[in-house]
Amino acid sequence: MPITIIVLGVILLLVLMIVFKVNGFIALVFVSAVVGIAEGMTPLNVMASIQKGIGSTLGGLAMILGFGAMLGRLVSDTGAAQRVATTLIAAFGKERLQWALVVTGLIVGLAMFYEVGFVLLLPLVFTIVAAAGLPLLYVGVPMVAALSVTHCFLPPHPGPTAIATIFGANLGTTLLYGMIITIPTVIVAGPIFSKFLKSFEKSPPEGLYNPKIFTEEEMPGFGISIFAAVIPVVLMAIAAVFELTTPKENPLRQFFEFIGNPAVALFIAVVIAVLTLGLRNGRKMEDVMDMCGDSIAAIAMIVFIIAGGGAFKQVLVDSGVGNYIADMMKGSSLSPLLMCWTVAAMLRIALGSATVAAITTAGIVTPIIAVTHADPALMVLAVGAGSVIASHVNDPGFWLFKGYFNLSVVETLKTWTVMETLISILGLAGVLALNAIIH
Repeated sequence: MPITIIVLGVILLLVLMIVFKVNGFIALVFVSAVVGIAEGMTPLNVMASIQKGIGSTLGGLAMILGFGAMLGRLVSDTGAAQRVATTLIAAFGKERLQWALVVTGLIVGLAMFYEVGFVLLLPLVFTIVAAAGLPLLYVGVPMVAALSVTHCFLPPHPGPTAIATIFGANLGTTLLYGMIITIPTVIVAGPIFSKFLKSFEKSPPEGLYNPKIFTEEEMPGFGISIFAAVIPVVLMAIAAVFELTTPKENPLRQFFEFIGNPAVALFIAVVIAVLTLGLRNGRKMEDVMDMCGDSIAAIAMIVFIIAGGGAFKQVLVDSGVGNYIADMMKGSSLSPLLMCWTVAAMLRIALGSATVAAITTAGIVTPIIAVTHADPALMVLAVGAGSVIASHVNDPGFWLFKGYFNLSVVETLKTWTVMETLISILGLAGVLALNAIIH
């Protein structure tokens, strides 16, 4: 019955948004309340759950989205993004731009959560699209696929690292296996899949990039342009290294953990961009601050829709759907790797959050490792693969992709959802292949 209620809730949400054109945030909050009450929650508990979901989602993302939008707007409106874009186009050529963005996405994705890398890199994608005259999804999907794959498979990304810690898996082994799976997965889900998306002719949402074409004299140098864009990545990567190699009480580790926090790192980057790309190039502080203010206005509705997705996810968690699915899987005769993937996939589809699905699955299947002597590193990767399948309307990431790529709900299902499912299935195939070879 709980699964049936979720399915009916998702159908209701799609009907409201596609047929009746209801605003995404309004539809998500309404359906969250309907599903929560249908699952047996009291109206007061449903409201508390919705508020908790919105608060927890925005609590982790508000500053990241805000500072990320400011940084993106500063990099865009000062000509820095165009400088980076024209340099990449000259170095790789139009026909190899996708591969440049895949490599960029993998490097950036290693150090930060998916949402941070997404917000940080999208202004660069928008500028490349404008400069090279290529379709938005054709350029953007390879980068997004690379970010998503690191979220599944590659330490020191926080997700795989946390699961590896729970399973007692060696991080070096997990990274090695993860890289073997990552390469073919990102090629298929990124550059190859994006070739089928040229028919989706979309323009970036207004306000999230600057369509102005700068002259050579107006643009800052490549060095300072790339520095302003990647400084958050550098700070977060350093923090990740210290977390893996030094004791928790080490003062240097604590310092870098602070400045490597995604919100702090992006704030530092915004300050640097204001000074180097704005004031240093002769712009007035008032004009630079106007850029920052305009960037927040541009993402306001995107933020609310993401929050609505967080509310839906929290209602599903608080109503006990996760426990229901876990009970269904007890006593199953599936292989450990398939069980990990299946539990994570079911939780992902039901709950929306890849992180919640992965961590919940880790708690459910950890005892299996001792009993079956399964390879802990492969178990980590199986969970990661399952946790990204079939992202749909209960996943805040779905709405992030929809908003920034200016898509309808149906178009997002045809693009983002299919891409995430490709990554999941290819990841499972890679895990099973590695298991057959190694063991």
